[in-house]
Amino acid sequence: MGSVCIETACTHLGPRGCTMGEDKPLSCKLYPLSYNPRSKKFSFDSDCPLMPEYQAQLASPTSEASAHLASMQTAIAALHKTDVAFLRENHRIDSDYFDLKPLRRQA
Repeated sequence: MGSVCIETACTHLGPRGCTMGEDKPLSCKLYPLSYNPRSKKFSFDSDCPLMPEYQAQLASPTSEASAHLASMQTAIAALHKTDVAFLRENHRIDSDYFDLKPLRRQA
C-alpha cells in the first residue's frame, strides 16, 4: 500500500510493507478499517486502493478479508471490555486523518 495508505515516516515501513509482522499495534493491524465504538460499526479509508477487492472478498467467509475482519472484531470486543477509551481515541485520530466511508458488509 505504500505511502497511499501509510505514513512513509514510519520507521517500520519497509519496501514490502510493515516489518513488524504480528507484533504491530492494533491500529496498524486494523488498517484499512476503522472502528467507531459509539455506533459499533466499521468504516474504511476511502483512499486505500485495496478496498474494492477487500469488500468483494467479504462475500466469501473463507477469504483473507473475512478472516481479517473476524480477527479485528475479536480484538475490538476484548477492548470494549478493557479499554474503550483507546477505541474512542483511535477512531478520533482515524476520523481526522482518513476519509472514512461505511463498510458495506458488517459481518
